[in-house]
Amino acid sequence: MIGTGTIVNILAVIIGSAIGLIFKGGIKQRFQDTLMQALGLCVMFIGVGGALKGIFVINGSGLETTGTMIMILSLVIGGIIGELINIEKWLDVFGKWIKIKVRVKNDNRFVDGFVTASLIICVGAMAVVGSLQDGLTGDASMLYTKSALDFVFIIITASTLGIGVMFSAIPLAIYQGAITVLARFIQPFLTTQVISNLSFVGSILIFGIGVNLSFGKKFKVGNLLPSLIITLIASTILD
Repeated sequence: MIGTGTIVNILAVIIGSAIGLIFKGGIKQRFQDTLMQALGLCVMFIGVGGALKGIFVINGSGLETTGTMIMILSLVIGGIIGELINIEKWLDVFGKWIKIKVRVKNDNRFVDGFVTASLIICVGAMAVVGSLQDGLTGDASMLYTKSALDFVFIIITASTLGIGVMFSAIPLAIYQGAITVLARFIQPFLTTQVISNLSFVGSILIFGIGVNLSFGKKFKVGNLLPSLIITLIASTILD
């Protein structure tokens, strides 16, 4: 059934968060801090791996760089648009609104957990390509794989950042659900090269999330999200 992949992904986030919250009660703060740094390192290297795969190509016996123009255009123009909209601010506002509604006013890390987890599970090619496959053919296998990966990340994230992580299921449902529903309209624009570029730029954003997890907020990754849209447009024009 079309949409099953996103439903499974949402359940993975909710169940993973619940398990993480159970562990959170018995984990001392110093262990939580170390776990967060470990998660940050994992996310950084996932981002680095994807970015290097996108920027380097083997040509004969040597390496060449590719996609640098797409990278610069996407991040610079996307960053300007993101700052004008101030996406980070609206993510924080939405997180605070949810915090009030669920009555957890004393949870100082609620918004951080919500925003961080939302970015981790929504940024990346698997969310886009998996949702497209689900919407076009009903094949949710990629989203099932993504669900398993998200499940592990969410357990660790919830064990350190708390219940706010669970509510990242909301933007996940909206984001992947919209792509699944609109798949037939989007699919003609997503060539192999476009998907590769989306993965490349998305990996750079994932690296930024990893840095923020390890060292505190250094990058406004939320405000860089329009870079993915610019990547889609620029790749379509330059392809």
